[in-house]
Amino acid sequence: MNQANETILRAVIEKAKTLGDDAPALIGIYGSAATGDTHEKSDLDLLIPACGESARRLAAAFILDDPGVGYDIYCADPSSLLADAQCRHAHLSRLLDAKIVFIRDEEAFRRFCELQEQARRILASSERFDRVYELEEKAKAAFADACLCEGLGQVRLHVFGVMHCLMDAAMLFHGTYFRLGTKRALEELSALPVDPAFPAMLQAAAAAKTAGELRGIARDLLLYARAHFHAPKEKAAPSCSLAGTYEEMYSNWRNKVEEAAKNGDIFSSFVNMCSMQYMLNAICSETGIGTDSLLEAYDPARLEHNTLLLDACLQKYESVYRAAGISINRFADAEAFAADYLRK
Repeated sequence: MNQANETILRAVIEKAKTLGDDAPALIGIYGSAATGDTHEKSDLDLLIPACGESARRLAAAFILDDPGVGYDIYCADPSSLLADAQCRHAHLSRLLDAKIVFIRDEEAFRRFCELQEQARRILASSERFDRVYELEEKAKAAFADACLCEGLGQVRLHVFGVMHCLMDAAMLFHGTYFRLGTKRALEELSALPVDPAFPAMLQAAAAAKTAGELRGIARDLLLYARAHFHAPKEKAAPSCSLAGTYEEMYSNWRNKVEEAAKNGDIFSSFVNMCSMQYMLNAICSETGIGTDSLLEAYDPARLEHNTLLLDACLQKYESVYRAAGISINRFADAEAFAADYLRK
C-alpha cells in the first residue's frame, strides 16, 4: 500500500475510534490494496459496515491533486454483507478477500467470518448453480429490453446488463468470483475453462457500433450461457408421483383442442396446445421420460391434425404410466366413478 493510502486508512480508523459505541464494528481493506495488484494511481477500497449517522460522518469523496487520484470512502449497510454471502453475484472480493484492520466488536467479527464461510460453502456446492440460473434470467430480461428500445445508447446499456449478468454467471458456475476488479475482468474470465469465444464476444460488444450488432452479440452470449453454464441434472425415474398427471392433461386440454377443431378456433387450439406443452416440459425437467414437442408439428391450418397430435402424445404418455406402475383412472360412467370414489 502506498503512503497516501496508508495515511487515509489511519485517518479513517482514528475517526472511527472517536465515535465510541457508534463506531463500525470492524473496518477492512479489499481490492488492489489487499491483493497487491496496485499501480501508481490505485485508490483505496475500504469495507466499513455502518449506517445512519456514523456512516455519514465516516464517508468522504475527494480527489488528491497529487498524484491525481479520486477516492470514494463509503460505508456499506451491514445487511449488504448478508446479501453478498448469498452469492447472487460474483463481486465477492469485499467479503471474501477483505483484510480486517480494525475490530471494535469481536462478536461482529465472528459473524463476519461466518458470512465468509457461508459464501465459500455456496461457491463449493451445487447451490451456486441456482444463482447462475437466476443471473441467466436477469440477462434474458436485459436482452428483451435491448430489443424493445431504439436508441443506440439505451441498447448499449441493456446489452451491458446482459454482459454483466453472464460474466457473473460464468464465475459462479466455476465456483469462483472476481478478485481483481473491472479492469482485469476479461483476464479472470479467460483463466476459466471457458471457450475463448466467450470473452471474445464480450470484447466484440464493447466495440460494436450498431444496435443490430449489439443485439446479435447479446443473443450469442445467451446461447453460449445456455449451452455451457448448465450443470447436468439427474432426473428421477418415472414413479407413482406422476399419478394423476395423465388425467389432468386429458381433463384440461384434450377436449378443448378437439372443440377448437370443430369450431375452427385457431387461437383456442394454439393456447391449449401450448399449455399442455408447458406441463410436459415441467415433468420432463424433473423426470427422465424423454421429451415430446407438440408445437413443432402444430398446424394452424389443420386443427383436426392438432387433435391427433395431442392424442398421440397422450398415448405415448400412457407408456410412462405403465413404466411407473400407474393405472389410468377410467370409468364407464359417473355412477361407476361415484361407487368407486365412495368405497375408498
